[in-house]
Amino acid sequence: MQAPIALHYWPTPNGWKISIALEEMGLPYETHFVNIGAGEQFEPEFLRIAPNNRMPAIVDPEGPDGAPISIFESGAILQYLARKTGTFCGATERERIEVDQWLMWQMGGVGPMAGQAHHFLTYAPEKIPYAMDRYRNEVNRLYGVLDRRLADRDFVAGAYSIADMAIWPWAQGWERQEQDIAAFPNMKAWLDRMWARPAVQKGKALGAERRMNLADDKAAQSVLFGQKAR
Repeated sequence: MQAPIALHYWPTPNGWKISIALEEMGLPYETHFVNIGAGEQFEPEFLRIAPNNRMPAIVDPEGPDGAPISIFESGAILQYLARKTGTFCGATERERIEVDQWLMWQMGGVGPMAGQAHHFLTYAPEKIPYAMDRYRNEVNRLYGVLDRRLADRDFVAGAYSIADMAIWPWAQGWERQEQDIAAFPNMKAWLDRMWARPAVQKGKALGAERRMNLADDKAAQSVLFGQKAR
């Protein structure tokens, strides 16, 4: 029996990427919740596996050559899990390139821009119109890219892949990013296809009862946005 992967996790878009992937790949895992609002990401035990004090992170007791390995950064974790299982990463080099470039598009674009949109539209202590417009508009541009990409295919890289698993957790939050989903019909259909997958539903449900309302939790905001433990 395969030893379970230790998933260090909190129910956020970046955390959902990995819980969804583990469910899709049928890998056994055990969840270690990292309460980012309480500053647990700064604990020495967590920093040993995630030196950037961000979750998610994993520890695979059966890593390369059978030796344990810890991995941080959600994109790197997705690539590792896909290679480990030989799934969701393309069967040929051309297909792998397609998957990788859309995964990097999410890591470098959708995630950071949507995250900044959430911050300035919802959490910033003062409303800064320039920042609000900047990130709202950039998310809009990126969703236009996604919508055009999905005009003639069901998933971003052709076959369903880790790129879809990475993009969906952020894209499903379009409403909080103040986007008009009617402007992106292909993206809307893709969101629905993704949500119809049982593994996506199960991955997003992991720890849902622990998800906090940051807008009302000023102490958690000081931890998350002030970069210090409580």
